[in-house]
Amino acid sequence: MKWRGRRGSGNIIDRRRMGGRVSGRRGVAVGGAGGFGLLAIVVVGYFLGVDLTPLLDEGQMQTGGGGEITAADDEAAQFVSVTLADTEEIWADIFQSELDATYDPAELVLFKGATQSACGGASAATGPFYCPPEERIFLDTGFFTTLERQLGARGDFAAAYVVAHEVAHHVQNELGVLDEVNAVRQRSDEATSNALSVRIELQADCFSGIWARRAEAMFGSLEPGDIEEAMNAAARIGDDTLQREASRTVRPDSFTHGSSEQRQRWFATGYERGSVAACDTFATDRL
Repeated sequence: MKWRGRRGSGNIIDRRRMGGRVSGRRGVAVGGAGGFGLLAIVVVGYFLGVDLTPLLDEGQMQTGGGGEITAADDEAAQFVSVTLADTEEIWADIFQSELDATYDPAELVLFKGATQSACGGASAATGPFYCPPEERIFLDTGFFTTLERQLGARGDFAAAYVVAHEVAHHVQNELGVLDEVNAVRQRSDEATSNALSVRIELQADCFSGIWARRAEAMFGSLEPGDIEEAMNAAARIGDDTLQREASRTVRPDSFTHGSSEQRQRWFATGYERGSVAACDTFATDRL
């Protein structure tokens, strides 16, 4: 992915050194719980592009504890900033051209080790997630090392896919999808709730595919092998693959994000068809 020397986003909140700042959005103070009281691990189940809970249960992930900001952390921060800026331009164009609406971009909080959100605590162990009450994405810059070394999803475009997936949850929030679906989930049994969560996540994968197609067309940022990196990442973070990696029995009724094959297929659908309408995972009988 060609990203060096390109424009970064103005919607980055860097808490790695200074402990964050107070944002005017939603009146939520940085570091405060905001009264919502959700555990971060629950947020992972709802809004995370990588469901790490099978690995967490097996003790295979380490909880972050802060520490020195390395050169790799700083490079990851620059990479995330450029990727976020690309999503902002792409989704602003899509909202205007396809939806006759205005896109209000998300903020992205970078942290090292641990921080707080309106959705609860965030740490290196929980992975990146989107917090709807704040309209913010939370990402530990060390996660990309986990993505490559522990999950086997190598390459910068694999990392970009994860960022694009979390931005896609913000797009869903802007479109009212999250409010509508989660209202149904709250009054549903576990099996129905899980099934709806899978549809949310697969739509976010499809939206990520749209982003990849537009990034190639608008910025010429894709390089040979980039789409393969994203497809490999989608395969590595499927619920079935993560359950197998944790030496568990694969239980489709427990899936909250979709199988590896589903995640790959919906990313490919977004990339190949390039329209929001093609990503309606709630209107299909075949996921």
